[in-house]
Amino acid sequence: MKIVVTVKQVPDPNSVTALEADNTLARDKEVVLDPGDECGVEEALQLKEAHGGEVILVSMGPERAKDAIRKGLSMGADRGILISDPQLAGADALLTARALAAAIKAESPDLVICGTESYDGSTGMVPPMLAELLGMPQITVAKKVQVDGSTIKVHRQTADGYQLIEAATPVLITVTAAIAEPRYASLKGIMAAALRLAERNHGRPFERDKADRPGRPRHRKGRAG
Repeated sequence: MKIVVTVKQVPDPNSVTALEADNTLARDKEVVLDPGDECGVEEALQLKEAHGGEVILVSMGPERAKDAIRKGLSMGADRGILISDPQLAGADALLTARALAAAIKAESPDLVICGTESYDGSTGMVPPMLAELLGMPQITVAKKVQVDGSTIKVHRQTADGYQLIEAATPVLITVTAAIAEPRYASLKGIMAAALRLAERNHGRPFERDKADRPGRPRHRKGRAG
């Protein structure tokens, strides 16, 4: 099973946040892998351990967003893809989804895992847009995921109880923080992540360049941070 997890680097939730002059979040302070995405990585790793396959991390951001991918690699993910271009700075949800979709389509995954919403933007709009662009069904707020051949079974918790929803792969799911407790990275994992990043950065195959970037939409970019 090939699993793609979208990950994002965000300001540390434990630090004091501030706004730039243009009302976007200041990102010159401490930044971390989004806690919700970290739970998504953990769920992907558990599915890989149970069913085999590969876990690929896809992120969009500046050069230092590699640190978020490095965290996921140190947990046990196999590969990482960073979409980085100055023209993508301040991208709205649709442009973000289009950029992520272009990278994910090339991987032809069986399962795409996203956090329900990012810590900084908190719009929850990228996953449904991404599912539409990928032509995949979407199952949201998963608390438990099971794989039965080519069928994904998702347990959702609602105000009225639990729902069990099934979909054939490929499928995109969003997960809550309750789905899995992220593991600590081992020393071996940290060293392996550093080596893999170094190898993939050589010749710049780790970073997708402008030629791989999807066409820009005609609407103006959002400035929501």
